Amino acid sequence: MSTTTQKTLRDSAAMRWLALLLLALAMFCSYIFMDILSPIKDLMQETRGWDSTAFGTMQGSEVFLNVFVFFLIFAGIILDKMGVRFTAVLSAAVMLVGAVIKWYAVSESFMGSGLETWFNNNLNYIPVFDELGVSPFYRGMPASAKLAACGFMIFGCGCEMAGITVSRGIVKWFKGREMALAMGSEMALARLGVATCMIFSPFFARLGGKVDVSRSVAFGVVLLCIALIMTIVYFFMDKKLDSQTGEAEEKDDPFKVSDIGKILSDWGFWIVALLCVLYYSAIFPFQKYAVNMLQCNLTLTPPEADSFWASSSVTIVQYVIMLVVAVAGFISNFQKDKVKQYIFLGIAVVMLVVYCYMGYMRQSAESIFAVFPLLAVLITPILGNYLDHKGKGASMLVLGAILLIACHLTFAFVLPAFKGNDLGGVIVAYVTILVLGASFSLVPAALWPSVPKLVDAKVIGSAYALIFWIQNIGLWLFPLLIGKVLDKTNPGVTDPTAYNYTAPLVMLACLGVAALVLGFVLKAVDRKKGLGLELPNISESDAQVAEAQMESAEE
Repeated sequence: MSTTTQKTLRDSAAMRWLALLLLALAMFCSYIFMDILSPIKDLMQETRGWDSTAFGTMQGSEVFLNVFVFFLIFAGIILDKMGVRFTAVLSAAVMLVGAVIKWYAVSESFMGSGLETWFNNNLNYIPVFDELGVSPFYRGMPASAKLAACGFMIFGCGCEMAGITVSRGIVKWFKGREMALAMGSEMALARLGVATCMIFSPFFARLGGKVDVSRSVAFGVVLLCIALIMTIVYFFMDKKLDSQTGEAEEKDDPFKVSDIGKILSDWGFWIVALLCVLYYSAIFPFQKYAVNMLQCNLTLTPPEADSFWASSSVTIVQYVIMLVVAVAGFISNFQKDKVKQYIFLGIAVVMLVVYCYMGYMRQSAESIFAVFPLLAVLITPILGNYLDHKGKGASMLVLGAILLIACHLTFAFVLPAFKGNDLGGVIVAYVTILVLGASFSLVPAALWPSVPKLVDAKVIGSAYALIFWIQNIGLWLFPLLIGKVLDKTNPGVTDPTAYNYTAPLVMLACLGVAALVLGFVLKAVDRKKGLGLELPNISESDAQVAEAQMESAEE
């Protein structure tokens, strides 16, 4: 008697990875749009009159609805009720709607329009929110910044929804297969969106010799159109998979209001939630100001207008080199043959040096900061593998916080000392940015696998929802705070490249100090309670079983 097993799309490696690619590229596009104005903060001040307070208020508005209207919780409910494929398409559509509004806000068409007049005369006082000091608008805020904030709020709702949807989709397609590799690949590709934004946003804003900031945003809008198409293709792939398996879409336990009291009384939840908000608040808001910070602290002399380093083609070449660094470095982590591993790693290192040299020759702050995610892409799989097999999660959190503090203090006090030394300043900037990128990998890689060890498994889904909500509070607050602190500590400064960033950077370093203290608390609790935070996620017996299963599958 013989039995035949129907093969599904999920059984095909090509189809699995195609599904991942569709979802990961959608997140890649969303990461690009998320920081699309960050590398052109100076141009926003020059062409649209956005001072640091207006810029920071607009940037913080991305998560406003997620925090204060609890859309983050609603997104989880939508995902639970409607499933992955519907929510993926919905999130892409919502992001696109918000992006189009933001594009119109910074376009020439909005300037002088009746809508601009309306925004100038309205939204200067929002009841309740103004009393609480959390209004996304304020009197005197440029009309273009107000409308851009409205669009960014809508985009933020879709972006957060997309984030939780992609994770669910990966689980669905890769459960029992290469899930860790799939999640690492998705994260690496998404982070490359930050570098892509840093390189191409200024490129489009200055294209043709005439500054137009709306072109940068239009670039992001086009990418989000592509992201929507990708999610539609994924919709039909996912539907085909369900028809083959006869399974209903996998659903997690929904967020329950009754869980809140149990979670909030759990000390493990508060340690993780506070570590999360402190660490991410010191990274993501900083990204929105990092290019302008470098412009203010580095001595950059633009190359001759007719030279190769000032041409538009150098942007494309540098981006291709960046992709080679990322791909070669990422592949090196999964080579069993040591010779091949070192060859790919060597290629990544050499190309990284070439990229840094080109950034120096271009004298471009945005291309210098674009190295930020590259080291993270290289080491994320290494860290994940180390945690799985060796452990030391709590120690990694402590090390990551120390690196975070060191980097922000270096930006605050060491980098300004190199003002006037063009080569020395760029070298210090590159090293610090790369180390910060490593910290960006170190902490999340250790933080998220620790959550199930600290929080009761019965409420883990609800705990994650609350952790993300608390994280979003920091992502709303600190872009706004950085802008306000910049304006308060730089009275009368009108040149967008002449700000003193010491105070905001010290503020971010203090977040790192608080995270460091919590890291030591976590280690102490782990020793006392025996939570296993320093133990590997995979025991030797588990690893041997998994290896045997892989060998059997290959045969």
